[in-house]
Amino acid sequence: MRQWAESPPPRERKEYWKKQRSRKTVKNNTMKFTIKDRYTGEIIMEGKSETILSRANLSKADLSKADLSKADLSEADLSEADLSEADLSEADLSGADLSEADLSEADLSGADLYGANLSGADLSEVNLYGANLSEADLSKVDLSEANLFKADLYGANLSKADLSKADLSKADLSEADLSEVNLYGANLFKAKIKISQKEDIIRALNIIVEK
Repeated sequence: MRQWAESPPPRERKEYWKKQRSRKTVKNNTMKFTIKDRYTGEIIMEGKSETILSRANLSKADLSKADLSKADLSEADLSEADLSEADLSEADLSGADLSEADLSEADLSGADLYGANLSGADLSEVNLYGANLSEADLSKVDLSEANLFKADLYGANLSKADLSKADLSKADLSEADLSEVNLYGANLFKAKIKISQKEDIIRALNIIVEK
């Protein structure tokens, strides 16, 4: 992940991640797939693996253990979808709606989640190594024991999120909303945090400061 001497403006950050996505090679094979509703079992979509899923309606879809690495799912509706244990490494999920989705134990390493809505989602034990989560809505998200090593969380909304025992070492948390976040047992080694966030961090880590 690119390291800036100082946090860049959102526009520059967005352009950087856009260029990173354009360099990635998307899979192109002809394997057929069927996506079903996780609750009713009804078929939502059928197609081939090279199908562009950008802006697709995959709400409540059963995609557990699916191979979606490097897939274009930008601005897709994945609300309440089951993506547990799915391979979403280096996938483009920028602007996607993942609210209330189950992403537990999924591989999202290097994924682009810029501006995505993940509010209320289950991201417990997820791998977000080097992922872009800048400007994302992560409010009330379960990120307990998640791997966020070198993740970009600049400007993300982490209010009331559970980050207990998460690995946030070398992550960029500058400008992130950390109000009422749970950081009990989290690893913040060399994480990028602003002085203005100090009180929220102390409260989140349950540190008692004597006055």
